[in-house]
Amino acid sequence: MHNTIDKRAALITGANRGLGLELCKQLNKKGYFVFMGVRDLKKGELALQTLPNPDRATLLLLDVSDPASVGSAVKQLDHADYRLQILVNNAGIMMDGDVMKDSTTDIAVERLRKTFDTNFFGLVELTNQVLPFLLQTPDSRILNISSDMGSLQLHARQHPLARTFAYNASKAALNMYTIHLANALRDKNVKVNAVHPGWVKTDMGSEYAPLEIPEAIEPIVEFLLKEDLPTGKFVFRGEEIAW
Repeated sequence: MHNTIDKRAALITGANRGLGLELCKQLNKKGYFVFMGVRDLKKGELALQTLPNPDRATLLLLDVSDPASVGSAVKQLDHADYRLQILVNNAGIMMDGDVMKDSTTDIAVERLRKTFDTNFFGLVELTNQVLPFLLQTPDSRILNISSDMGSLQLHARQHPLARTFAYNASKAALNMYTIHLANALRDKNVKVNAVHPGWVKTDMGSEYAPLEIPEAIEPIVEFLLKEDLPTGKFVFRGEEIAW
């Protein structure tokens, strides 16, 4: 999968900054045509110009929390001259507020719903609408950008993770979706996995995070493009971690 420049394409959500943009850059550099899912076309255009081969990328106006936006973006894929082989569900939000405060007992229901609309419901809707394209392309892959903050095992062991309930619960739901989708597609040509990128210097991760964005994305791309990619795994830097 690594060196041939052809009609293969990847769709990355949340692509105008942070992890999503770096994923676009690294996949674009490896020869993939990249569909950049962005909520703001002006910001997206600036981001697109930072790609190694911007002529092999295009913007998709895509807000995963808006079903109409999802439907419109998927229709554009139907008319594209590329075969979608990779979907990276990267778009996500954290609305809990203070990450050092346990939000479980006082999280506003509306904030919880909005978190799930982006991190889970919208992601599932987009994936299921995109799936027919992936099923038409050999050796397709779906990668969900999750977090160890969604790990039930780590939280049950009182691991010192942030108690941001809405975010954590949405990622736990995403992990379950990953397992179910991998099982549903086990006899098909699509591999499904989740990754924990680590604590990264992004708008969400803050300047205090130890990992630079390229440093976090390199092992993710290496895993994503493995010739013998497994399915139904949750990994960090190529190693399985606790669901």
